[in-house]
Amino acid sequence: MAIDHDRLFKELIQTFFEEFLLLFFPDIHEHIDFRHLSFLSEELFTDVTAGEKYRVDLLVETKLKGEDGLIIVHVENQSYVQPSFPERMFIYFSRLFEKYRTRIVPIAVFSYEALREEPSVFSIEFPFGDVLQFRFFPVELRKKHWRDYIRHDNPIAAALLGKMGYTESEKIELKKEFLRMLVRLELDEARQRLLLGFFETYVKLSEEEEQQLQREVKAMETKEREKVLELIISYEQKGRKQGLEEGIKQGMKQGMEQGMKQGMKQGMKQLIRNMARKGMKAEDIARLVDLPEEDV
Repeated sequence: MAIDHDRLFKELIQTFFEEFLLLFFPDIHEHIDFRHLSFLSEELFTDVTAGEKYRVDLLVETKLKGEDGLIIVHVENQSYVQPSFPERMFIYFSRLFEKYRTRIVPIAVFSYEALREEPSVFSIEFPFGDVLQFRFFPVELRKKHWRDYIRHDNPIAAALLGKMGYTESEKIELKKEFLRMLVRLELDEARQRLLLGFFETYVKLSEEEEQQLQREVKAMETKEREKVLELIISYEQKGRKQGLEEGIKQGMKQGMEQGMKQGMKQGMKQLIRNMARKGMKAEDIARLVDLPEEDV
C-alpha cells in the first residue's frame, strides 16, 4: 500500500507546530504568538494548464507578538523531486493571498531521499528589470545529519531523524537514539504512538536488526536503559495483540464468506431437488436457476 506522505507530515506538524518552528525556524518562532492558533481547512487548487489538482498541506492562522492583525503560516511537504516546485509555491501563495488578503509565511519541507540543490526562489526577470522575486523558507531534511539532533528534547526532531541523512549501517543506532529521545520526552501515549508510527514508517528494521537493537539497549549504561526496554517490549506486545486481532477478524470474515457460499450451494441443491420432485425437466430447471443442464 502506498504511503500517504503528505497526510503523515500534516498530522505530525499540526500536532507539534510550535516545536516544528522552534527546531527549524527559531527566528519565526520568536515572533509568533502561540496563544492564537487556528488550523484552517484544506485548500484545493486546480492547475488548468496541467490538468492537475493540488491540495495545500497545512494552513495555520495566528498572530505576531504585539500585533493585532492575523497572519497565515503555510507549510508544504514535498516528498518527490519536482523542478517546477518553486512556481507551485508561488501559485499557492498568490491564491491564498487573493482569498485571505493577509501576510503569509510560506514554508516548504523537502522530505525526499535525493540530495540536490533545491531552489527556494521563483522569479520573473527581463533584461531590462526584474518583475518578481518570490522566496519561501525551505527545510531540506536529507541534508541534515541525524546526529546533530539527538540532543534536542523536541518531538519533531525525534520523528524526523528517519528522514535525515544516515547510512544503512547506522539504522540500529538511529532507532536506539530515537527511543532514548522518546523516553526523555515523557509524552502521553497518543503522541508517543504518533511519533513511533511516523518514525517506523520510514525506518524499518529486520527481525535480526531488532534483536541486535535489544542487545545494544541491554548493554547501555545510562538511566534510560530500563525505560527504553519497557518501550520496546510494550510496543512489541501491542503489535502482537493488534496482529492477533486482525487475524481473528480476517478469519471470521473468511469463515462467514465460506459459510454463506456453502449455504447458498446447499440451498440451490435443495431447490433443484424440489423442482425435480414436481416433475420439472432438467433443461427447464437449468433455465430457471441459470446453471448448465449437466450441473442440474
